[in-house]
Amino acid sequence: MMGRDRQLCTFVVGGLHLGVGVEHVGEVLRRQPTTPVPLANAEVAGLINLRGAIVTALDLRRRLGLDTGGEGPRMNVVLNQGDEAVSLLVDEIGEVVTVAEDDFEPPPETVAGTTRELILGAYKLDGRLLLLLDTERTLAPSDA
Repeated sequence: MMGRDRQLCTFVVGGLHLGVGVEHVGEVLRRQPTTPVPLANAEVAGLINLRGAIVTALDLRRRLGLDTGGEGPRMNVVLNQGDEAVSLLVDEIGEVVTVAEDDFEPPPETVAGTTRELILGAYKLDGRLLLLLDTERTLAPSDA
């Protein structure tokens, strides 16, 4: 895949700039009302009704093991995985960026813990790092 470009949908969670391939993104919405799920993992924020479909909403801050203080998530990024949809609650949405696969690097040493386990690597963009989220691992149930 050398020399190929890739488009990523970007967003911010707990100060981290993250991205996922646009092919995984179904839609981006303002925060939707969630219905709590009793006995679910803490990272499950609840369920949202997306035009009649019930979709699990994951709090991405909690999933990444980040500080959950301050203002809460404001946006839903709905990812399609197979024939299922899952919503990630994020702080703010970024833009769609085009990155060169040649610029892809392994996760930086400064990224640790759960966050490190859930990213595939990074792209350097205009003086900041864009971390590529591993959607498969992120959407897989955790043991928490």
